[in-house]
Amino acid sequence: MDWFDSDYYHILYKHRDYSEARNFIDNIIEYLDLKKGSKILDLACGIGRHSIYLDEIGFKVVGTDKSPNNIKRAKANQNQSLSFLQMEMIDNTNHKYDGIFNLFTSFGYVNHDYNLKTIKNIERQLKDNGTIIIDFMNTLFVKNNLVIEETKVIDDLSFKIKRRSDGKHIYKEIKFNDKKDYFFQEKVMDLSLNDFENYLKRYSLKVIKTFGDYNLNEFDIKNSERLIMVIKKSQP
Repeated sequence: MDWFDSDYYHILYKHRDYSEARNFIDNIIEYLDLKKGSKILDLACGIGRHSIYLDEIGFKVVGTDKSPNNIKRAKANQNQSLSFLQMEMIDNTNHKYDGIFNLFTSFGYVNHDYNLKTIKNIERQLKDNGTIIIDFMNTLFVKNNLVIEETKVIDDLSFKIKRRSDGKHIYKEIKFNDKKDYFFQEKVMDLSLNDFENYLKRYSLKVIKTFGDYNLNEFDIKNSERLIMVIKKSQP
C-alpha cells in the first residue's frame, strides 16, 4: 500500500486548514495580479483543494497527481474549467500555462535526477511570461524545531509519529494499528533555497521573490516555517 494513495494518509492530515489554503491562494493571486480566466497547472494537487478553489474564483485549472485515489476523489469536482489527470510531476500535459503551482511540500520525494526532470517539465509547460510558485518547507526551521516523537489519536486510530534528519533527508515515520500493524515513512529531501536556485538556473529559471508563510511575510531563514518561491523565466 502506498502511503500517499491510502485512506490513512487523509485521516492523519484531515486537520489541514482549508481556510488557510484559500487565504494563501487569495494572497498569491493578488500578488501575481493573475487575470481571471488565466490557465493554471496545480502540480501534485492531492485531492484538489487548491485546484477547486482556483476554479471557484475564475481560473481555468488542470490538477495532476500520481495517486489514483487522489485523482478519483478530485474528479468528482470536474467541470468545463477544471480537470484532473493522474500523472507524475515529470509527465507533460501538452499545454502551456500562465501559472504553475507546486504547493504544500510536494517536491523532493525522489532524488536529484527526478527533481531536475520535474523542473525541466515545468519550464516546458510555462508560457514565456508565466509564473511558477513552489511552496516548500524551510528545512532549517524544521530541523531546528523538530518534534522528535508524538502520538495523534484521530478517528479512533492512534498514530505514533517519529521524526528525524540525517542531513540529506527529513523523515517522518508513522506507526498505527487498524486490525493489523502498519508502518509508513515520509522521506523528503533536505533542500535549501540555494539548492532550488541551482536546479532552476539549468533551465533558465530564476527566483524573483521569496516569502516565509502563507500571509506572504518576508522569508527569514531562521524563523520562517515555509519557503515560498516566485519563479520566472530568465530574461535573455
